[in-house]
Amino acid sequence: MANETLIARLEQNLRQSRAARTRLAARLAEIESEAEMIRAEIIEIDALASTTEAAIVRLLSNVVNTSATAANANFSGEMEALQRRLARIELEEHHSTSPARHNIPTVKPNIEATSDRFFDRTIPQATTMILREAGGPLHVNEIYNRLMEGGFSFTGHNPTISIAVSLNRNSRFRKVSPGTFDLVIRDAAKAS
Repeated sequence: MANETLIARLEQNLRQSRAARTRLAARLAEIESEAEMIRAEIIEIDALASTTEAAIVRLLSNVVNTSATAANANFSGEMEALQRRLARIELEEHHSTSPARHNIPTVKPNIEATSDRFFDRTIPQATTMILREAGGPLHVNEIYNRLMEGGFSFTGHNPTISIAVSLNRNSRFRKVSPGTFDLVIRDAAKAS
């Protein structure tokens, strides 16, 4: 009788251990997948940084060449013209962006968690809850703020990029404008 009880307890412990291992293996796969997405995003950011750096070098070389060939020209006048040209380009870019871009929420510094509801959740799981509660699309900065308030813990150095990459790669979400995401299922509910 004692041996049967002992065997039953051991079998129960074995089932619990296997279930825990399965959960941990699934979590590890999820983390590895997220890490891969973050690596891809880093590669994209590096490419963008290289392109920007090359543009800056070209711009500076044009300024140096222009000032060298115009020996009698006033350097400060050239710099003012360059500044006006850059301001005009920035203004054109500013006007060509969508109106939603003007209202990008800020990332709040030093957010204190008011609950622990997202403590043991993934970014997609927690964001699904946040977007359902919001009733509409949110910018990654606002999603970040709400995740932090809910006790979410980020491991990377760029949490908003982690959010964007994670949501971009997940079929539950769709990008409605730069940095702004909504649930795909919401569109399906509105269509019916």
